[in-house]
Amino acid sequence: MADRAEYTTALKDEEAWVKERFNLAKERIGEIAKGEELAAPFSDFFIKEAKWISFVLEDLETEAHIRDSRTFEAWRERNQRIYEDTAGENYAHSYGNPAYAAEKLGAYGKAFSFLYAELYGLPCYAAEESYWDMTLLMELFLEVYSSFSDDELPSVTTIEKILISYAEDYCQEIVERQVRCAVDPDLDFAQKLIMESDLKDLSYLFRFGEYISSSEMETAEYLNTLSQEEIDAVAETFTQGFYRGFIQGRKDIRKKKTVNLRYRLGFERVMRSAVLKFRKMGLSPVIYRHALHAVVRSAYGRGGYGGGEASRQFEYDHRQDSALFLTADFVQKKLRAIQTSYEKYKDLAKVHAGPAVVEAFGAKPFHPAACEEALHWSEEQTKLHSRMMNETAQITSRYIPSEERSFTIIAFPLPEIDERYPEIFREVMKINTLDNDRYTRIQQTIIDTLDSCEWVEVKGRGDNETDLIVHLHTLTDPKKQTNFENCVADVNIPLGEVFTSPMLAGTGGILHVRDVYLNGLKFIDLKLIFDCGQVIDYTCGNFEKEEDNRRYIEDNILFHHPKIAMGEFAIGTNTTAYMMAKKYQIEDRLPILIAEKLGPHFAVGDTCYSREEDHAVYNPDGKEIIARDNEISEMRLDDPALAYFGCHTDITLSYDELGSLSVIDDEGETIPIIENGRYVLPGTEELNEPFDCK
Repeated sequence: MADRAEYTTALKDEEAWVKERFNLAKERIGEIAKGEELAAPFSDFFIKEAKWISFVLEDLETEAHIRDSRTFEAWRERNQRIYEDTAGENYAHSYGNPAYAAEKLGAYGKAFSFLYAELYGLPCYAAEESYWDMTLLMELFLEVYSSFSDDELPSVTTIEKILISYAEDYCQEIVERQVRCAVDPDLDFAQKLIMESDLKDLSYLFRFGEYISSSEMETAEYLNTLSQEEIDAVAETFTQGFYRGFIQGRKDIRKKKTVNLRYRLGFERVMRSAVLKFRKMGLSPVIYRHALHAVVRSAYGRGGYGGGEASRQFEYDHRQDSALFLTADFVQKKLRAIQTSYEKYKDLAKVHAGPAVVEAFGAKPFHPAACEEALHWSEEQTKLHSRMMNETAQITSRYIPSEERSFTIIAFPLPEIDERYPEIFREVMKINTLDNDRYTRIQQTIIDTLDSCEWVEVKGRGDNETDLIVHLHTLTDPKKQTNFENCVADVNIPLGEVFTSPMLAGTGGILHVRDVYLNGLKFIDLKLIFDCGQVIDYTCGNFEKEEDNRRYIEDNILFHHPKIAMGEFAIGTNTTAYMMAKKYQIEDRLPILIAEKLGPHFAVGDTCYSREEDHAVYNPDGKEIIARDNEISEMRLDDPALAYFGCHTDITLSYDELGSLSVIDDEGETIPIIENGRYVLPGTEELNEPFDCK
């Protein structure tokens, strides 16, 4: 701890020195904002951005008592002004739009759109008064600006080199700060806002610096109508699920001191209650923001906490901005930075218990437009990124061992899901607190039947083309072993599934779903062809051009692996959630956390027990779940780089598309579990009851 105190003191000294650079940069940008002319068409970009930066930084000079007296409407107006350039129809004419940047700036467009996206994090850094991050971005802006001060225009290559040098030169510092944010409870900007704000005055939302849409405001407003007992009940389900994850996994939570809370702004009342409950467990919450710098920003969605998105297309267009600097040398540099950063904070990492996540769902399904002008990884960069993600996971697992940590995840709707939002929210609360014992009993009946054979057949209904054979592991001691985990409400809330990691050899066929919502994106008529347990062909109906459909799948399901395995086969049993979705017609709005409970599902990527294969797992009946490996994950013993994909995407075949799910014995005889979307296995009939409720 003494080292941490010394580091914190050093950091404060550094911030004081950085403030000098910050003030110089701020003054220079203020001069540019007054209208310094450059050769067309670049002047427009620099003046607009300089004015925006100056406006974002104004609050740093505003005295605290003035900010505190600002009305809600004044806060809201300021937030809208900060993010208006990318919001709604404005995005079509924003330099953040790579297509618009290319139209206005030609070959320079990609570089300038990258710069715009990097500067986009300034409001959040200003809210935290993180002068290092602000200065870094401001000096980058000025360096690019200064390159245009000569009579001769700089080349596109010159501008790109400036941006690449920025990523390379500051890689170590950016990564180190991100690693520390994930494990150090002393970095408590968000926690203080959650615990100390008057949550009835929704002005507090704007103090995070994030874009605040009507969704975040209406969520917070609705939660303020719930009693404290109701809020505590939500937090209790959430936090106890995390605790049960340790108990069920036979892991010692007493060794841990911190837990990471991830959520979407608007749920602060729930988070405040959760913080208090985790503290009673002896866990100090770590609440960090989603990554903003391109060096650490994820291509596959946000982690940490965050607000709304002024433009989901903007987020989508910039998901592969690292293409500008992603080389083999950079990958090595970043991996070294991750390694040295975890080594520096190894004491904090060792006592980290894992993430506790509140997902928000209900936004209108997003259909991204293809943008050729955006930065995209090359085939070689795709491989580099995959390797980097794999090795990053290995480094993280060495310092935060998977077999010693847990997680929990729960989901609640957003107001835009439907005008009956309060009603739907309460329905989801009920789903998240269904009877564990009842489902444990019913699911055990299903598991006993599945364990009696090694083959499962799944077929679609009507025009659904699903026709799959799944090969299960051989049980050498059926009295003590099982293939399937009996999953109720612990780490994965709501309850309602039995799952396994299937054998790849012998697993094959076609998986077809008409509509599915994966990783925040809508897929239409998705088809995956499996052979030897791996996807060998694929298509969907999102775009007119087949090449765009395939690229969409490669970007967001396969994550650019030439082949990817079926890492999980499961049967979702939460028919109550299924009928709730039907009742409100929100099937396309559900997160995978709930959607995977609405019927059989198949995950592509890593197994259910990725990086925990050697940690024994048991069901409530005492049987060990032996299906923790497949033929690919077993390669970890020789070369971990070959054993993991670094992703796990669940794809659900809902009951209304399901024709049959049966086990097949050695003689070819079938025992049906589900037929025409109804449970027919004796002992599971109770699961059909919600189907009959009107």
